[in-house]
Formats: sequence, C-alpha cells, structure tokens
Amino acid sequence: MKYLLAVLVCIMLGIGSRMNTSALPDFVVKHFGDALWAAMIYFGVRALFIRMLTMKALLISLGFCFVIECSQLYQAQWIINLRDTLFGGLILGKGFLYADLARYIVGAIAAYALDRLLKETEQP
Repeated sequence: MKYLLAVLVCIMLGIGSRMNTSALPDFVVKHFGDALWAAMIYFGVRALFIRMLTMKALLISLGFCFVIECSQLYQAQWIINLRDTLFGGLILGKGFLYADLARYIVGAIAAYALDRLLKETEQP
C-alpha cells in the first residue's frame, strides 16, 4: 500500500513539475520530471514485487527506464502517433536524450535510498 501511495505522489509531483513551469526554478523544471518518473517506476516495481530485494528492484526499474528511453530512437509512424497522445507521451517520452539516462539514475537511486531509509526506521 505504501508503494502505491509513493507511485501516486511521484505522479502528482511529476505532472506538477511539467504544468507549473513558470512558478518553479529552471533546474526543477528541467530535471525533476524524469527523475520522478524513474522513482515512480521503482516504487511501482516494489508494489508489484513486494518481497523482491531492493537492489534487484532498483536494477529492474533502471533497466525499464533505459529500455523506454532507447525505444525513443525508433521512429516508425505508428509509435510517433502513439507518443503524440497524452498517455503515450508520458509513458514512452518524445525523444532520446543522454541526459535523461542520468536523471533516471538519480531518481531511481533517490527512491531506493528513501525506501531503504524508511525500512530501517520501521524495524524495532
């Protein structure tokens, strides 16, 4: 349940970082959306596979993010049309950027670190 809540928080913050661009610092607008997307993927993996080791969840979520980013190099018309939809664009992205890979690493590692920190504080 806590991981689903974390997914929702990441979605809300990520969409907020894309909608309120004039009210946010440029650094936040430029980098946080992709980092939050990767964090959302990490928490989604944890929600689906609750007993999975956190390191394995981190590696799977990073692999997923990298595959999605690399898929943006594929430019067939049908997938371009899909990316031009709201949900297609949010899930598949628009264009490949090496910087996005770094943002994914930061976001997924931040989610992993938060997960580990909260696990340590839960245990007696």
